[in-house]
Amino acid sequence: MEEAFFRTHLYLVEHTHAPVRRTLMDEINWDDRMIGIKGTRGVGKTTFLLQYAKEKFGANDRQCLYVNMNNFYFQGRGIADFAGDFVKHGGKVLLIDQVFKQPNWSSELRKCYDSYPELKIVFTGSSVMRLKEENPELNGIVKSYNLRGFSFREFLNLQTGNLFPPYTLDEILNNHEHIVKQILPKVSPQKYFHDYIHHGFYPFFLEHRNFSENLLKTMNMMTEVDILLIKQIELKYLTKIKKLFYLLAVDGPKAPNISQLAHDIETSRATVMNYIKYLADARLINIIYPVGQEFPKKPSKVMMHNSNLMYAIYPIKAEEQDLMETFFVNSLWKDHLVNQGGKDPFYTVDNCKKFKICDAQKPSKRLNPDTIYARYNTEVGKDNLIPLWLLGFLY
Repeated sequence: MEEAFFRTHLYLVEHTHAPVRRTLMDEINWDDRMIGIKGTRGVGKTTFLLQYAKEKFGANDRQCLYVNMNNFYFQGRGIADFAGDFVKHGGKVLLIDQVFKQPNWSSELRKCYDSYPELKIVFTGSSVMRLKEENPELNGIVKSYNLRGFSFREFLNLQTGNLFPPYTLDEILNNHEHIVKQILPKVSPQKYFHDYIHHGFYPFFLEHRNFSENLLKTMNMMTEVDILLIKQIELKYLTKIKKLFYLLAVDGPKAPNISQLAHDIETSRATVMNYIKYLADARLINIIYPVGQEFPKKPSKVMMHNSNLMYAIYPIKAEEQDLMETFFVNSLWKDHLVNQGGKDPFYTVDNCKKFKICDAQKPSKRLNPDTIYARYNTEVGKDNLIPLWLLGFLY
């Protein structure tokens, strides 16, 4: 067994510091033999794997090994061959980072699954990967999970040292006045909310480097590596995808004019729709459809995937209302279906709940009892007026 891998593993696990424990750690059934963790760049997948190694095994236990497919060593050696060696030396859990860098990774993982029943594999991949659709050999054997950027709750816990728990949407809607009373004596969420909107979604704000430079680098990697490499798109189309992303961002959250975009990036309408889908898979944008519709129908709204991205794309002046709606959609997107029709200012959640995002400083004249008003610029709510920041406690 290559000693160098254990040395790297030891160093990384010893030096891993996850300042906030991700809730996904407890949602995964770790008894499964093949676990895939997908997520966009920069959300902390590597740290997550190392944190698992540290919690379950400690740094010195050779039954667990972290390897990264970026290592050129794997250009000459398949995963299955390496795994066989690892098992021979008592290995039990192989953590594979960036699995898609290995050309035939899915058939290699299948080989491991069939040949080494005592081995558990946890691998990370890009959010652009369609694990089951594109890799039939993994169908039925891989359990796939999504690691997301920090929720507002995770960010708040990190910044204040609290351990506030997550709540379901129903708990928030039915008990928000009570929940807020648990939180407000300990911390003023409003003080941290704008920081979160600006830079709190991606864990790398913790690194002492320029956040927006870092985010721009990450966004470029998402288009250059995740979309091009995984979707097997020729390099010459990269500028079209980047230009499309920029045009969508500059337009703000609204219905895209597909014909105009096709004209602007000199391609067909069908290709624009495919590119929009790829950008959504890469977690650069969120696509909102009218109730009951989905891809390839025309979206009623395209927005940035999270508010941090809105600040990164110069020279946009981010409008407060747009930022708040983006926060709303991004917070609910994990476990809920969010729709919106045409010019309708209301969002429909799970086909049944009607939400309106509004500024508490500009009270509406008429309030509708069947609508939930998620209000920003306030810390408290009453009845069907809920504080928007609390939706950041859904995970």
